[in-house]
Amino acid sequence: MTDREPVPIRSASAADAAGLVPLLAELGYPTREAVLATRLAKLLRGGESVFVAEERGALLGVLTVHVTPVLHRPRPVGRLTMLVVASHARGRGVGRALVTHAEGVLAASGCGLVEVTSNQRRSDAHAFYARLGYEITSLRFKKALVAGD
Repeated sequence: MTDREPVPIRSASAADAAGLVPLLAELGYPTREAVLATRLAKLLRGGESVFVAEERGALLGVLTVHVTPVLHRPRPVGRLTMLVVASHARGRGVGRALVTHAEGVLAASGCGLVEVTSNQRRSDAHAFYARLGYEITSLRFKKALVAGD
């Protein structure tokens, strides 16, 4: 991949679990391959979307997407639920390519808007999303129902 070539994006498969482990670790979620393989299989069986950017057999990034039908809007809401690009591949358009691909999939699914949540400490991610046209619109609150989640 060069600056002029598009970043190859494809749907993830169960075979990608090993390549996803280091990406999730970079995001701050270290996970054993077997655990990740189980989670990935469950997502894929449930019809969820997981996209990967790949170069010469190595995964450069991953993005997960969810479509949420909601009562308060005329169309479903798309959510970017996780995005990480390998540190060595940042600044090469990988994240932008993943988000652009996901936005196309969400639009084709009938979504009227896309939301993304980003931890308050991830200022680089906030700047990235702002460059892509995302705006800060709300606060998100959380409450763990299970210890460690």
